[in-house]
Amino acid sequence: MDVKPHPQFPQIYIVTLDDGNQRLATRNLALGRSVYGEKLLRHEGVEYRLWDPFRSKLAAAMLKNIKEVPIKPTHHVLYLGAASGTTASHVSDIVGENGHVYCVEFASRAIRELVNNVCPYRVNMTPILEDARFPEKYALFIRGKVDDIYCDIAQPEQAKILADNADLFLKKPGWVMLAVKAQSIDVTKEPSEIYRREVKVLESRGFTVEDVVHLEPYDKAHAMILAKK
Repeated sequence: MDVKPHPQFPQIYIVTLDDGNQRLATRNLALGRSVYGEKLLRHEGVEYRLWDPFRSKLAAAMLKNIKEVPIKPTHHVLYLGAASGTTASHVSDIVGENGHVYCVEFASRAIRELVNNVCPYRVNMTPILEDARFPEKYALFIRGKVDDIYCDIAQPEQAKILADNADLFLKKPGWVMLAVKAQSIDVTKEPSEIYRREVKVLESRGFTVEDVVHLEPYDKAHAMILAKK
């Protein structure tokens, strides 16, 4: 086994397994603990978590050669739609002990898993049981402005919800990543049409869209939009 830093994305690693396969990984902030059944590996005294792109749209976007991953060590990140913590825990690994991840999730079952299984072992994660459509309801839980917003929600107005949160919480300049779920927006439209529409919403709200990558074969009818403001 061999582990090398990713040549483009900080605190992300490329693991070459004994069979020659290459996988993305992050350095585990919570030693010995797996979040979603991912494999833990030790190399030269360091523990890494393999990152499954079929379970994480952020990992899929990196494998589809997205231009940039703005989430970096020490960053404060607002994560909309954190669910049970699959991708959010890898974001926690990336930002490290001096960063923070604010995890907004509306589903009570998902937030229960996040609270019970993930956050107690990661001091840089704050679970917030709220609806991302109403950012003013959780403003008191977020200390200052955030460096990045990552949005992965199943709502009809995904770009608008992201922009509303950015108006309240995002530093300027700041970056956003939007995982667009086309079928959550309009099942009657082609996914490519939905992506273009969400891009226009972000542009109308003052964002510059830097990249759009389709996430097949990892996620059907999904795309990742990268934008800055």
